Amino acid sequence: MISYKAVLISVGMGLSLPVLGQTAEVMVDFAARQGPMRMEKMALGQGGLSEEPMLANRVTEIRALHPGMIRLFVSEYYDLLPKAGTYHFKTLDSMVSSILQTGAKPLMALCMKPKVLFPKIDQDIVEPTDYKQWEQLVYTVVKHYRDRKAGIRYWEVGNEVDIGEDGGTPYRFKPESYARYYKHTVAAILRADPTARVGGPALAAYNSPILPGLLEACSAQKIPLHFVSWHHYNNSPLVIRKQIEYVQNLVKKHPDLKPETIMDEWNVDLFNPILDPRYQPCYVAETIWQMKDAGLDWSCYYHIRDWYVSYETFAKVFSPSGTAFMTRWWNRQAQFSGLIDYQNQLRPAYFTFKLLSRLAGERLQVSSTHASVHGFASQDDKLQMHNMMLWNFSDQPVEVNITLTNLPKSMRTRHIVLDATGPGNDENHRLRPEPFSQLKPGNQKLTVRLEPWAVHYWSLE
Repeated sequence: MISYKAVLISVGMGLSLPVLGQTAEVMVDFAARQGPMRMEKMALGQGGLSEEPMLANRVTEIRALHPGMIRLFVSEYYDLLPKAGTYHFKTLDSMVSSILQTGAKPLMALCMKPKVLFPKIDQDIVEPTDYKQWEQLVYTVVKHYRDRKAGIRYWEVGNEVDIGEDGGTPYRFKPESYARYYKHTVAAILRADPTARVGGPALAAYNSPILPGLLEACSAQKIPLHFVSWHHYNNSPLVIRKQIEYVQNLVKKHPDLKPETIMDEWNVDLFNPILDPRYQPCYVAETIWQMKDAGLDWSCYYHIRDWYVSYETFAKVFSPSGTAFMTRWWNRQAQFSGLIDYQNQLRPAYFTFKLLSRLAGERLQVSSTHASVHGFASQDDKLQMHNMMLWNFSDQPVEVNITLTNLPKSMRTRHIVLDATGPGNDENHRLRPEPFSQLKPGNQKLTVRLEPWAVHYWSLE
């Protein structure tokens, strides 16, 4: 899909109208600043798989991606309320500490279901036996991290509340029960921290009736709703874009609310991924481009690290069928989710995030005449450099003519190609550098052949 913006820019600069084919014209204007890039808002999440410190020995690699947020499932295996009036934070503190060490702030997805308040294991029993005790638990959790000055702002009520155990958490709500549960939960959050941002419902299906029900309840009852959230796994970035537009249009029906939009789980179709190893790294870049072009506020890629689960851990809060499903999925199924695999190795998609993280500072204007070729460019005043990234989200090669306008000075540039197929995870193999070259000030032209699913990057100093 070619944005109207790109068409107008191209026509205004005297370039040809977009023509689909195997040649692309790309223009980067180094004088056209478009505001802060804010790439850190295209962030990360970690699946709710274990009470173990899943991220602890990869903090350095995660920090290098500069995520602004890491979504965390606050699940029952953290055992926050082992018995009435007794709270346990040591295990959860460890995970929160790992996230803070990465430089990110946790987005806390509240998914706990303590036996004190939910004595029967049943995904359709979704409300606690005593809302006063539930609110006290939530209040205590939020206050604990506020007192520790953890800097946590975002608190999400639930995870995939429309599908229950299949979504990895043990409750399956109806619109009316979720709205009631949400109201009690956010009251406790905001009592503990009036500066918190609260939201949900972290839907598995963006068009679930739970979201319009929540919007209507919050509007009618003046319940705070600072963000709405949902998930999707699809091989088409355009499908994800359409969902963003759907949610934005739904939110516009309630102009009094003005919540942020957060797609806090997304990835390829995990049941039927495209197996070409070049595809997923390029998919990450194209999906993030579509997200930013559509005006999404935040996203959290699912997820950072794959992890084998314990049947016994899930059996404490899931039904036998739910526990079996989670164990089969994570311990027997081929996995494509994590930037880091079961063997603690970096997958190629990690390096797309590595390149995207370099696009700091001010966003520069980039236009393309080809529907499959998109890119970002930035001016980083802090590091006194510019950065540019292009990719070809298609299974056919494209010859790209790049016009660089208004280069402010002579620049030393290095061209880097993401290699998803080569052996090993040495960064210089995955991100293959070419020798430095020089660019003169003013207007310059480059030509590059983008192979299928190719991701290229240039640093300019």
